[in-house]
Amino acid sequence: MIEEMRMQGLGVIDDAVLPLGPGFTAITGETGAGKTMVVTGLGLLLGQRADSGAVRAGANQASVAGVWIVPAEGTIADIVTDAGGDLESFGAAGGEQAQGELYVSRTLSAEGRSRASVGGRAAPAGVLSSLADELVVVHGQSEQLRLRSAAAQRDALDRFGGAEIATALETYAAVYARWRELDAEITDLAENRDRRADEAGRLREALALIEATDPEEGEDVVLAERAERLANSEELRVAASLARNAISSEEDETDASALVAEARRNLERSSDAALVPIAEGVADVGYRLADLALQLSAYLADLDEGGPHELAAVEERRAALNTLVRAHGSLDEALEVWRTASTRLAELDDDGDRLERLQAEREAAGVELDEAAAALTAARTEAAGRLGAEVTDELHALAMPDARLEVAVREGAPSTHGRDDVAILLAPHPGAEPRSVAKSASGGELSRVMLAIEVVIAGTDPVPTFVFDEVDAGIGGAAAIEVGRRLARLAESSQVIAVTHLAQVAAFASNHLSVVKSSDGAVTASSVRRLSGADREAEMARLLSGLSDSDAALTHARELLSLAG
Repeated sequence: MIEEMRMQGLGVIDDAVLPLGPGFTAITGETGAGKTMVVTGLGLLLGQRADSGAVRAGANQASVAGVWIVPAEGTIADIVTDAGGDLESFGAAGGEQAQGELYVSRTLSAEGRSRASVGGRAAPAGVLSSLADELVVVHGQSEQLRLRSAAAQRDALDRFGGAEIATALETYAAVYARWRELDAEITDLAENRDRRADEAGRLREALALIEATDPEEGEDVVLAERAERLANSEELRVAASLARNAISSEEDETDASALVAEARRNLERSSDAALVPIAEGVADVGYRLADLALQLSAYLADLDEGGPHELAAVEERRAALNTLVRAHGSLDEALEVWRTASTRLAELDDDGDRLERLQAEREAAGVELDEAAAALTAARTEAAGRLGAEVTDELHALAMPDARLEVAVREGAPSTHGRDDVAILLAPHPGAEPRSVAKSASGGELSRVMLAIEVVIAGTDPVPTFVFDEVDAGIGGAAAIEVGRRLARLAESSQVIAVTHLAQVAAFASNHLSVVKSSDGAVTASSVRRLSGADREAEMARLLSGLSDSDAALTHARELLSLAG
């Protein structure tokens, strides 16, 4: 529940603190005092879109801060922890679940920039929205309009149906997703059969060319080096011959090998032990020179074996490899096609058999889908009867004694939500045929239908906090008294906050707050007061007659408070 909320620089509100707490809180005040700004402020805390137009004229920013009392463990705590925030936990007496204080704030600059914090850490507005799904349901004129939509009516029935519908819907959704996947795959195969046949033909041609060429990895690089060598063979032969003759020549006794051999013999004739290792080093140089001379001779022999004919053969092979490179981008890519194309070709050639298998799987999934849809429809139909009867009873208590509400579950088009079209139908008068609330309910009737549905659903799907913005719009008298009574009943299981202009509703509140407009139109912290005793009676009298000191109105106010009490 929301323990406390503070708003600064929001609309006509300069600085206001609202002590909320458990039970039923009624917020009243003169027109223009800023009652609806309470709902706007809550919307900001719940991650709704920020509008810079809500910033108070002359203020740099608007800010809203709230303190929630939430379970110390569970979904809410996990959301806060994932966002990097903290709960200030405190123990619970009598074995009850431990609770914690959650601090949430949102600031909105006059330029439209928005910042939020959750549990003391900066967080995106999306985190606030995730918390809102777990903490609060807000009802205002827009929500009454939303109740006219088929999706909202189906959601209301599903909430009432509880675990039975949730389980059936989960099963149906999984089967439906599988059926859609199979259907999409079959459609793709059928629609793209020609394209896939063309792809198979291209793969066969590519494989035939690659197999005929029979390339080896890195072969193009080796052949490029060989071709360059053969193209420059004469220049290379002269360089290699000169180098070999400089190292070892039968005609020249002054080549490097001969000179090193002479140096070694001179050192070996010496009797000085210090020259022995030097002589050994010179001998190693001689061996190395002999080895290099052999390598150069082999290189020259290789050049002699090659020639114009070998160069032509190398260039022909390179041309064949280049055909693959042009087709696939590189020789490595061509080899990759050769390694993987067989598998892809087998898959494409299997299209006929594969299509038959997929169609059989889709048929089986369709049977399973029919069963899951039927189970979901049965669960909804059973819940629809109970919801209609219970809401009808509530409407009778809400000064609609002849109203009858039905929830119709009809066959519709398949979707992720099932095959059911759900419609909430209202017969407001005896003899009237039930019609969709979108067509048959007035504004005041729609307000009471929405409240009745929430009261009934709260028994199976409780929500921590309900916020009603003028749920009493379009009603008065005895109907307003019953609205107040039903809000008080809802507050037995949830926190209820209602912005109202009716004394008949406010009388049932356990916590009555008054928002008072000062002479300059600003609302300060001292202008939001928790009313009791004579102050509350005076505010009730003002709501009834516009006069807070009218004896008749005060008497009526006391009667209402006594009735509610």
